[in-house]
Amino acid sequence: MIAVVHHPAYVANGQAANPSQLSKNAAIRDLLRTHGSAIDWHEPEPMPLHWLEATHDPGYVAEVLEARVPREKERRIGFAVTPSVAARAQVVPAGTWLAARLALERGFAANSAGGSHHALAETGAGYCVFNDLAIAAVRLVEEGDVARVLIVDCDVHQGDGTAALTAGRPGIATYSIHAEKNFPARKARSSLDVPLADGIGDAAYLATLEATLLPLIRDYRPDLILYQAGIDPLAGDRLGRLALTPEGLVARDRFIAEAAATRGIALASTVGGGYGDDVRALAATHVAVILTLGRAYHAARATPGTMALPSS
Repeated sequence: MIAVVHHPAYVANGQAANPSQLSKNAAIRDLLRTHGSAIDWHEPEPMPLHWLEATHDPGYVAEVLEARVPREKERRIGFAVTPSVAARAQVVPAGTWLAARLALERGFAANSAGGSHHALAETGAGYCVFNDLAIAAVRLVEEGDVARVLIVDCDVHQGDGTAALTAGRPGIATYSIHAEKNFPARKARSSLDVPLADGIGDAAYLATLEATLLPLIRDYRPDLILYQAGIDPLAGDRLGRLALTPEGLVARDRFIAEAAATRGIALASTVGGGYGDDVRALAATHVAVILTLGRAYHAARATPGTMALPSS
């Protein structure tokens, strides 16, 4: 069984400015339900206030939770922070934290939302309100669940908020492989950034991922990988600039899962970006990512020492 974290509040009321990002959580949930007993569901409690404030400015946290975010910040986020969006913003980081805790027990777990890697200390940005990756990582380290966590971000956009919020914090390292010319225009500095030229396809992407990520894992020796598994590196994504095929995306995720499993590293995934008009198709790809990660992780753990870069 694959442990999946979901909360009813993940399905926020319609946001016309970005329907594919906020309405696809319902479709992800519904498609996962069709897998029946293969999915082990878990529901998080809202993230306690002091853990939100351990990463984000308390004034901004209050603005979000009270649904009174100033217009200029809402413009940076890309939609209005309504009461339902505020409720969602508080439970998604808790879902990523719970997925990480489950992964530490079981090897792999997935949050059915999350990956909000653009949110900064005093504002959201790029369809991200709170940075669940940074919040979860800080809590995991400060509560002593892990000594070292590595945030691996394979979204097509750089994880600028995650890098900024965790910079200088002991026990947290960040890796981002992304389209160099894509949003955000001003990049932050991750522990390791891997900028890619527009239009890179499967072979070059997978070779670069292997050559850059494996040495970092070897040298850093994390107890846990938090994986931002955005699907927007796919060719044709509305906001992407890379050219992965569906088969290349599967190969990416198998590689990440096997890299973690064969080294005894727990792996927790978040949904990340994926943009287009067909919400069900986007959701189906996100669900395929979760299933690929779970199956590949458990298969690799059952047969250690067999990791190889999947052919594309």
